Amino acid sequence: MTDIIKLTAAEIAAKVASGELTAVAVTEAHLARIDAVDEKVHAFLHVDREGALAQARAVDAKRERGEKLGPLAGVPLALKDIFTTEGVPTTVGSKILEGWIPPYDATVTKRLKAADVVILGKTNMDEFAMGSSTENSAYGPTGNPWDLTRIPGGSGGGSSAALASYEAPLAIGTDTGGSIRQPAAVTGTVGVKPTYGGVSRYGMVAFSSSLDQGGPCARTVLDAALLHEAIAGHDELDSTSIDAPVPPVVEAARNGSVEGMRVGVVKQFSGEGYQAGVVQRFNESVELLRSLGATVVELDCPSFDLALSAYYLIAPSECSSNLARFDAMRYGLRVGDDGTKSAEDVTALTREAGFGDEVKRRVMLGTYALSSGYYDAYYGSAQKVRTLITRDFEKAFEQVDVIVSPTTPTTAFPIGERADDPMAMYLADLCTIPTNLAGNAAMSLPCGLAPEDGLPVGLQIIAPAMKDDRLYKVGAAVEAAFVEKWGHPLLEEAPSL
Repeated sequence: MTDIIKLTAAEIAAKVASGELTAVAVTEAHLARIDAVDEKVHAFLHVDREGALAQARAVDAKRERGEKLGPLAGVPLALKDIFTTEGVPTTVGSKILEGWIPPYDATVTKRLKAADVVILGKTNMDEFAMGSSTENSAYGPTGNPWDLTRIPGGSGGGSSAALASYEAPLAIGTDTGGSIRQPAAVTGTVGVKPTYGGVSRYGMVAFSSSLDQGGPCARTVLDAALLHEAIAGHDELDSTSIDAPVPPVVEAARNGSVEGMRVGVVKQFSGEGYQAGVVQRFNESVELLRSLGATVVELDCPSFDLALSAYYLIAPSECSSNLARFDAMRYGLRVGDDGTKSAEDVTALTREAGFGDEVKRRVMLGTYALSSGYYDAYYGSAQKVRTLITRDFEKAFEQVDVIVSPTTPTTAFPIGERADDPMAMYLADLCTIPTNLAGNAAMSLPCGLAPEDGLPVGLQIIAPAMKDDRLYKVGAAVEAAFVEKWGHPLLEEAPSL
């Protein structure tokens, strides 16, 4: 089992395709790993054991018949519990959807199945993707495999923890303000937020529709690229889906290089609140990029200082609108329907019982920002700031090919440390939010361990919209340099569970 679970997704796919391993054996190894460690980690909300083995048997049968297999055939995957899966519970980490079994697959789910990927189950997350630590899950927090007393990031902490604990070689996350990249950074894994519209949102339960974006999570840059290619592309069922070819991400990951590239460093992504070890590893990464042939350019993007404020008006406003559908009338939880109460009373009682504190906080904030007399002052002004941030990116990308920054200002903090301080929690997304507001592509990959606590530090790479391949080109070059320096992937240093 140990040998199988330590393989990369690319290696597993190659061994399954050649017949050296069966998809069933691979799946059984990962299910055994889940049985062994997930009681401690709590990465999964639901393990679809029978479904996963059935998918694996179908892959093996397909190979035996000599049929063409997908590039990730037989590779197990952990799916964030925000994507609908036919016949399998989808809770979005909330009590309001506890036990709900969707009658259809999200487009991402369909594409994973079409690619012969084996879906192991659904991973834990902050309720409705609202959070930076996976502590807001109605089903309890997930632990960081590097230190189970610390957070694995959020909102997709279940997916990142599944990777870091070797419960799955691949995972899917969603990124509204950094919820793929921030978990990747604090668990020493790779996470990518594709260009907005690059991956279909159909069947992905909405939090903030103009910001939400699904994307790949993995332990290597190439694995992330292979998964990115499998799930990306135009979808007629999603009106925001981009009708254009998927950038050549796999080719870029196989041919990583920064020779002759211009790499930008934004001065706004530094200063007070950044942990010393994070700054040290980031500065070392910048010097590494120089040594690999890149030119480093300092950038000034003044509107980035307003990104956090703009985000926490736009995202709650859109969540207030999106979550209005959870009214106890059509699906999910229903409380108080005893024949004596009005529909309004039942809705109110259900939302009181079904939504957690953070969801209620954001719904209230968003409803206020959208209310008569405040719309222009708050939501309208935030959208103007969003335009300024987009323009700052456009000016920056006239001077550079990619931008780099720390992914998060600190390493993983202890569970409970920021539970009563929402503002401190929100600051975890300081570096990631501008990209969501502009719709650009971004990646986080490991760039070492912070000296003061021995925990992973993430390097963020940002590329212009529809230039996702640049992320993989730069990421693969950085990853290869780290592997050459240390002789093995960074994650091998993670404490054993």
